[in-house]
Amino acid sequence: MDSLSLFCTGALLAGGLYWFVCILGPAEQKGKRAVDLSGGSISSEKVQDNYKQYWSFFRRPKEIETTEKVPDFVDTFYNLVTDIYEWGWGQSFHFSPSIPGKSHRDATRLHEEMAVDLIDVKPGDRILDVGCGVGGPMRAIAAHSHAKVVGITINEYQVNRAKLHNKKAGLDTLCDVVCGNFLQMPFSDNSFDGAYSIEATCHAPKLEDVYAEVFRVLKPGALYVSYEWVTTDKYNGGNPEHVEIIQGIERGDALPGLRSYADIAETARKVGFEVVKERDLAKPPAQPWWTRLKMGKIAYWRNHIVVTILAALGIAPKGTVDVHEMLFKTADYLTKGGETGIFTPMHMILCRKPETPTSS
Repeated sequence: MDSLSLFCTGALLAGGLYWFVCILGPAEQKGKRAVDLSGGSISSEKVQDNYKQYWSFFRRPKEIETTEKVPDFVDTFYNLVTDIYEWGWGQSFHFSPSIPGKSHRDATRLHEEMAVDLIDVKPGDRILDVGCGVGGPMRAIAAHSHAKVVGITINEYQVNRAKLHNKKAGLDTLCDVVCGNFLQMPFSDNSFDGAYSIEATCHAPKLEDVYAEVFRVLKPGALYVSYEWVTTDKYNGGNPEHVEIIQGIERGDALPGLRSYADIAETARKVGFEVVKERDLAKPPAQPWWTRLKMGKIAYWRNHIVVTILAALGIAPKGTVDVHEMLFKTADYLTKGGETGIFTPMHMILCRKPETPTSS
């Protein structure tokens, strides 16, 4: 083969690799490229060690119930997965019902806008995003409602990502993010006009502790809506297949333990809320939320090849392949949870803080 042929072949291979790694990935246009995958606030050389540390948590199940250990556990998880989530999924780390004729992005936005519509806020109101991630929902909600949104996340890397995205979107005057634990929030009593959480409070070891904090910071009469990850009435704890699916979801998503749908309203009332409305947003006529996971299986395999190549070249941190493989397996458990009907990520509860304190 002459030198011109070699050059052309090399250029073609290099161009193909660039296209496969940098262009084909599904979510780079939303703010993260494959070549920029990192371990969040974890230094590159410690990503694999932190991944092993994450898994060791599940080998000591009693520690999962220990409140003081869970924040570090969740923080480690989001350092490991945030870049992969952004690259492969987008800036909104949650599910939404599929809508015929609508893209996944549009369905996600409508699901987020519904949350703020439910809490009936006005332009200029100050509302709280409990567990905001990198801020995809807060930006959609701020743009839709013109309310001022304050988000809280325990992960400092997510705070920095969210602030960067807020500025790029021109929404930094409406959106702010603080680093903190939503079990002990750094906000004054009665300081928010409304609050919402979208698939975030599942990380709390005790839901009562989160709801109590939200109750404290809300103004009297204000509304709070939460989309909760729960097991449904179809879940049978005596069925080994059901147990495996739920444990697979818990291990792959940093959950201290999934709660039953039947416990949510009782917990809200226990801390003082009035329950206004409660329903599973995944039930018909809603279209399956797990369709996106099933349709994305080819993308997952493609992304796994990309991650493997980048890790082999030393571009992505060692351990990134393990993290991506964990998320791939978790997607399968989530799909099974949806198909069997034993799990939903969008059990909606709408609560109100009473105008006057309830008598004990």
